[in-house]
Amino acid sequence: MTQTTPVVLDDLAEPRFPAAMEPIREMMAAMAPDCPLDAAVLHAKAAAETGLDDFGDDDYRERLDVYLAALQEIPMLHAAGVVNFHAQILQWLKNRLLLTDLLTRHPEIHDIELAPPVVIAGLPRTGTTHLHNLLAAGPTFRTIPYWESNEPFPLPSEAGVEPDPRRTRMDAAVEFMNAVMPHFALMHEMTTDHVHEEIQLLANDFSSMLFETMAHVPRWRDYYLSHDQTSHYRHLATQLKALQFLRGGRRWLLKSPQHLEQLPVLDNVFPGVVVIATHRDPVPVVLSMLAMLTYSARMHCSPVPVEQIAACWVDRLELMLAALIRDREVIPPQRSLDVRFDDFMADEIGTAAAIYELAGETLESQARDAIAEYLAGHQRGRLGRVATSAEMFGLDPHDLQARFAPYAERFLA
Repeated sequence: MTQTTPVVLDDLAEPRFPAAMEPIREMMAAMAPDCPLDAAVLHAKAAAETGLDDFGDDDYRERLDVYLAALQEIPMLHAAGVVNFHAQILQWLKNRLLLTDLLTRHPEIHDIELAPPVVIAGLPRTGTTHLHNLLAAGPTFRTIPYWESNEPFPLPSEAGVEPDPRRTRMDAAVEFMNAVMPHFALMHEMTTDHVHEEIQLLANDFSSMLFETMAHVPRWRDYYLSHDQTSHYRHLATQLKALQFLRGGRRWLLKSPQHLEQLPVLDNVFPGVVVIATHRDPVPVVLSMLAMLTYSARMHCSPVPVEQIAACWVDRLELMLAALIRDREVIPPQRSLDVRFDDFMADEIGTAAAIYELAGETLESQARDAIAEYLAGHQRGRLGRVATSAEMFGLDPHDLQARFAPYAERFLA
């Protein structure tokens, strides 16, 4: 049954955790001295846990150092948060080692030709996740399940093992996340097998907007914005080839908000790319995104500087949408489509059919039936929703409307 009363997040600034989670958080805090945010320690652990020592091109080390410095500047960073960040960075380093090893053993991966991907670009809460999962339901597109996005390349000792240990580890991680943040699923449901964003793969080259969403890291944000992202999207393309080599697939379906400000890079790295831009009234979208960001911040800091995070993200999203307005015409009409949220909700199958036609794909009965089955089990709001308002983030709704007016006039008028 769909929950009709919105959940009020009254502990954003001073997080309260379920009582059952306190012993686990205390255990994580005790681990912190052995989990420093130190590049040398992280590299040594990654090498020891994989038995490998070639991390590929060394240019990522500067980016990693900037990110580590930014993490250490987080006010009120707690010990459990240090352990979380340590584990995430360790995994990205292991992914680099495993990819380099795979490419060394199978250089033919570089010769794989990627079909032009279909890319969904839009802010959270504009229908991107629903559209992504809907299109992924059929057999047409290759997508990345959550477990594969986190550990894309198997450890040598685990290659071919069934059930895949990577899925088992993700089952445990999802269970922990749902327990410690019980309301997060109302904003963005996460399961082991759900279709995930390739932004996680971009993190393996330590250049990704993902870092900004995981923590308030102005140092990293400014560094990221000052660098062209073409080489990192090329690294993404290499990873997609490797995943295709390992688990098959004909044509990729990708999705990330990051792509909104990287359309020229997408067009350069993926010739013939098809882009689906999703649009919705930006004010409630921004407020919903702020709820996700400030709620999940409890995973690494307490108290949470809610208003500071909100103000910085309003600036950041205004910048992103300005880039979209500037670069939207880079992708020509024969390879792009603007989808308004209300139109999508009114005709989901019709929207899917239009995208298939744009991409030159045939919406066969098998795919149509799979999409219909997905829709039957994923009604809008079935898990409930979270209440949001400008006031809870110290913002003025009229100011928000004014700041995002150029975007609304361009795509929603």
